[in-house]
Amino acid sequence: MEASVILPILKKKLAFLSGGKDRRSGLILTIPLCLEQTSMDELSVTLDYLLSIPSEKCKARGFTVIVDGRKSQWNVVKTVVLMLQNVVPAEVSLVCVVKPDEFWDKKVTHFCFWKEKDRLGFEVILVSANKLTRYIEPCQLTEDFGGTLTYDHMDWLNKRLVFEKFTKESTSLLDELALINNGSDKGTQERERSIDLNFLPSVDPETVLQTGHELLSELQQRRFNGSDGGVSWSPMDDELLAQPQVMKLLDSLREQYTRYQEVCRQRSKRTQLEEIQQKVMQVVNWLEGPGSEQLRTQWGIGDSIRASQALQQKHEEIESQHSEWFAVYVELNQQIAALLNAGDEEDLVELKALQQQLSDVCYRQASQLEFRQNLLQAALEFHSVAQDLSQQLDGLLGMLCVDVAPADGASIQQTLKLLEEKLKSVDLGLQGLREKGQSLLDQISNQASWAYGKDVTIENKENVDHIQGVMEDMQLRKQRCEDMVDVRRLKMLQMVQLFKCEEDAAQAVEWLSELLDALLKTHIRLGDDAQETKVLLEKHRKFVDVAQSTYDYGRQLLQATVVLCQSLRCTSRSSGDTLPRLNRVWKQFTITSEERVHRLETAVAFHSSAEKILQECPEQPEAFNEMEQFDEIEAVGKSLLDRLTVPVVYPDGSEQYFGSPSDMASAAEHIREKMKLVSLKKQQLRQPEDTAPES
Repeated sequence: MEASVILPILKKKLAFLSGGKDRRSGLILTIPLCLEQTSMDELSVTLDYLLSIPSEKCKARGFTVIVDGRKSQWNVVKTVVLMLQNVVPAEVSLVCVVKPDEFWDKKVTHFCFWKEKDRLGFEVILVSANKLTRYIEPCQLTEDFGGTLTYDHMDWLNKRLVFEKFTKESTSLLDELALINNGSDKGTQERERSIDLNFLPSVDPETVLQTGHELLSELQQRRFNGSDGGVSWSPMDDELLAQPQVMKLLDSLREQYTRYQEVCRQRSKRTQLEEIQQKVMQVVNWLEGPGSEQLRTQWGIGDSIRASQALQQKHEEIESQHSEWFAVYVELNQQIAALLNAGDEEDLVELKALQQQLSDVCYRQASQLEFRQNLLQAALEFHSVAQDLSQQLDGLLGMLCVDVAPADGASIQQTLKLLEEKLKSVDLGLQGLREKGQSLLDQISNQASWAYGKDVTIENKENVDHIQGVMEDMQLRKQRCEDMVDVRRLKMLQMVQLFKCEEDAAQAVEWLSELLDALLKTHIRLGDDAQETKVLLEKHRKFVDVAQSTYDYGRQLLQATVVLCQSLRCTSRSSGDTLPRLNRVWKQFTITSEERVHRLETAVAFHSSAEKILQECPEQPEAFNEMEQFDEIEAVGKSLLDRLTVPVVYPDGSEQYFGSPSDMASAAEHIREKMKLVSLKKQQLRQPEDTAPES
């Protein structure tokens, strides 16, 4: 009978073994009756369970039963005592009925238990609670009877449940482990069948062992403390075979569990080895079968970027499938390494053979995948460079096919620089294409070594022809562009010269215009004397020489533009604009220069004559015999003054004055002053002639 089955009845505490003992070392069984009606059936079940706990040796010493009738009726007490005769007549040696203090006196006279000793088989005494110590030591009585023994019924019940659960589980587990362990010693087929059917125990051995150790620790602790009287003696102490039984079960469990672990280890190792063999063959069969077949069908490199990318995508799908098997390979290799480290001699050779076979196949397949990936990457780079070069050539050709119509020489220089940069970029692109193509050809030449015996001559020839064809086509296109660039370069250089000539011719016109403007605005003075005027006249001739050189330079530039235009077959803007401007400005400069020369020459004649007369002494009157000289000087002076007031008239009818009116007035005033001196000199010479006849 198990406590868990009658747990509700045991919780009622109808009877209990407190762990106390009488003076004969017999166990004390206490039946605490209460005011409520006690069920005799439940009490009988409780007594049957409690009396099944002690050992036979302990039972032989007999029981002392304490029937606590202080809260019950006499009839119930009598029934209980009589029931003990039927339940445990042989084990009961003494029954102590604890009576209430004020009742039962008359009842007792009608029924004396001591007279019925022979019939009952045990002695029954009526005793008050305070007189129990006559028969039982106080330390063996619970507090209900004035003793010092502590007893917690629920604690006892919980421990009993744990003990019975452990006993049941451990016993069942021992049977299962024995069956498993004994099956491992049989023949191979019978062993496999036996282990397959009973390989896993119904409960976890570790949990059961842990429960047993905790229970044993509790029992040992209670026994140790019990010697001091601080904690109650439990019915599960060594007197009741609880601790020895637990220890015996634990020892048996540890032994069987150790054997079981070894059986599991051997079985796990065999299973693991078989699984590894199976997985290794799966990996090898797939890599040498479908995996290799996938690579055999992939040999092209594509004829464009898009085609190469499509082949790369297809290859990535193949690699993805291989990656799953490579992951299995890594896991298997780790498992094999772990088994090798475990070091069972009988399995080392087989494991090393499996590991070598697996590694050889995987490394060979991985090398083929890497080679194929590198080949496709090189093909993609080759086609990318070829496409970039083709676009550069198209751009260069488009630039060469457009007629050049720049606005000035700077834009032509910029265009020419851009043209040279594009040509240089094409050269670098073609060089890069040759390098990529040669690298790709070298890889293709090594492709046959991965063919698994397959003849790839045709595929390689197609790939080689395609690569060489692309490089030759790019070389021809580049050569055609170079020829066109040479022609365009010559034409653009001539255009640069043309624009330069036109710009320089326009500059010559500007310079000539500036010389004309300087002549009109700054070449005003006529000199204070003949010497200064001659110097001014000489400077003016040099000034005219500079203007003549500028005009000749402009004419030469314009003639060069005509020749360049004829070579370029284009119309020069200078022939219709710059040349007329140059001729017009030169004509105006010539007219102005002639007027300037005429004025300076007149001024030289005026100053020379005036200075000659003014410097001659009055003592030489014979030099002034002719008064015509004075008249000529006056006439020249007046003529010069008149020219200063007259503007320069150009062929188009426009007029220009030398300097400002104030500048002309200053020059005229200086001439008038000198004319006054000449007139005064003339008057001085006339006075002697007028006084001579009077004398």
